Amino acid sequence: MFRVASRFPQYENPQPQRQSDPTINRTSAEVEAKGCRTVPEQATAGEIEFWFDFSSPYAYFAAMEIEALAERYRRQVKWRPFLLGAAFTATGMQPLVQMPMRGDYAKRDWARLARRKDIPFMLPASFPAATQAAARAFYWLDAEQPSLASPFVRKVFQAYFGEGREIHAPSDITALAARLGADAARLAAALQDPALKAVLRAKTDEALARQIFGSPFIIVGDEAFWGSDRLGMVEEWLQRGGW
Repeated sequence: MFRVASRFPQYENPQPQRQSDPTINRTSAEVEAKGCRTVPEQATAGEIEFWFDFSSPYAYFAAMEIEALAERYRRQVKWRPFLLGAAFTATGMQPLVQMPMRGDYAKRDWARLARRKDIPFMLPASFPAATQAAARAFYWLDAEQPSLASPFVRKVFQAYFGEGREIHAPSDITALAARLGADAARLAAALQDPALKAVLRAKTDEALARQIFGSPFIIVGDEAFWGSDRLGMVEEWLQRGGW
């Protein structure tokens, strides 16, 4: 059984408020050396929170870059999948492909981004997919086999948007996790465990409490950035220590 209270205290009592990042000193100047920017000392610790839904194309594009960005500033990515549908309900928004005009533009934009970044992209027939199984599997791996958690995120995104494979069924997810070396039998059992389902509900509730309404939503300290097109701004924020 997946026991949240006894075995996974990291998922108990999620804090709904953003915490200030003590590693950010907003009065410091960026160091220049021989024309190359050096990472400020005060911006070299801590985490970058990456909130996302596995069915978000923009999250796919950002997920392929965020770890390299974090590494440049000696930070760790804190992956946080949640259910974007709950945010749609709270805000009155709906998936882009269901919106007149904006849906057609988004499809063109995704294809354009893929060409620009030179990464494979296709819109699966099931898009947008239900992502409960994928998100629950991530939290199980993060607790049970944490070294596989980050590779799992990339694997799921690449399977769905890079190869057009299905990710909505638990069997789809356990097969992907098994390729990374996960214990597929234990994971399959955990996906049916009410305790694991509660973990995802809690993280989704936390996202809404923190006014996280889109995917990807990137948080550095107490500063939030919405969208893959904000990665450049995230990097500048880390370079300069904010502004």
